[in-house]
Amino acid sequence: MSLRFCLVPLRKACSGLRGLSNHCLSCCVNALLQAFSATWELAELLDKWETAGVREEDENIPLNLRRVLVAMKSACPLLPPHKDFLLCLERNRIRRNTQHDADQVFLFILNAVVQQIDNRSLALEVQNLYKISTETHLQCSSCSSTQIQSSYLLNLQLPVKEEHDSLEGCLTSYFRHEELQGENCCFCPKCGTQTPSKWGVKLLSLPQVLCISFKRFRGNLDGTRKLHCVVTFPESFDFSEVVKEAFASSFTQSGCGYTLYAVVVHAGNAACGHYTAFVRHPSDQHWYHADDSSVKRVSWEEVKSAYGGSSRDTAYMLMYRRGPSEGLQPGLPT
Repeated sequence: MSLRFCLVPLRKACSGLRGLSNHCLSCCVNALLQAFSATWELAELLDKWETAGVREEDENIPLNLRRVLVAMKSACPLLPPHKDFLLCLERNRIRRNTQHDADQVFLFILNAVVQQIDNRSLALEVQNLYKISTETHLQCSSCSSTQIQSSYLLNLQLPVKEEHDSLEGCLTSYFRHEELQGENCCFCPKCGTQTPSKWGVKLLSLPQVLCISFKRFRGNLDGTRKLHCVVTFPESFDFSEVVKEAFASSFTQSGCGYTLYAVVVHAGNAACGHYTAFVRHPSDQHWYHADDSSVKRVSWEEVKSAYGGSSRDTAYMLMYRRGPSEGLQPGLPT
């Protein structure tokens, strides 16, 4: 069936979630598409894009992403076709029949969306949806002078402890200032030489959609291994209460509360694995588990099974939305 016969307005969503067939080891992309589908803010921005003049449509990632997201929200009885999106990714060097890292593919897709939308103001809106503005502080321990550099991230990549950790603990570790000594000393322009220093990151602003990934894969001389340790995460949290020291003095946003709406899960080890996703549906606020074409409603207790440990099904990426848990997508029925 042609995709054109399945298109419906993005704001009209069917109940539940749509499954996605696994084509050529596409579970990684399938899980990310479920998370993107639940990010209604992204769908609304893509819906604004005037695409009449787009060339080489089969290579344009935002255009093909919009098409598959529309199909996933349609009332068609068949599974939404997404082979075209997979082919589009392959034309952009994300090959099929290959094990991929979900965090890397997520950033690749998001950056491609920003770069390939020909409406620059709209592209910046997409970027700002995920944009975490930061400044790095490098303070010389000898003269106390500080070098500050501003930058931005599209997700927070948090290191985890090998035994047991929590999202709160990971965030605290990430924003804790680090002592740089010995071979890690940095050049101080005022002292004119390499000196011990303190390095840290401060937040300038937080996005509407906060994407967090856990650095569960570590490389060593024997290759790459996966950390299966337990890492707990809350259904909602207030960033300003968890890590108060993370904010720059110029941070002025009010309201730093976030509610979880998607979890990308990795099962298996570093050499061979499988991705699924837990997604909170924007209309009924119930949790669903999407495992390729299989989708079933689950409880929050089942989502917490992705904390990790002996089950080896571990949360790899978390997506939080700023605002209260009762905040539903505008215009959707409850």
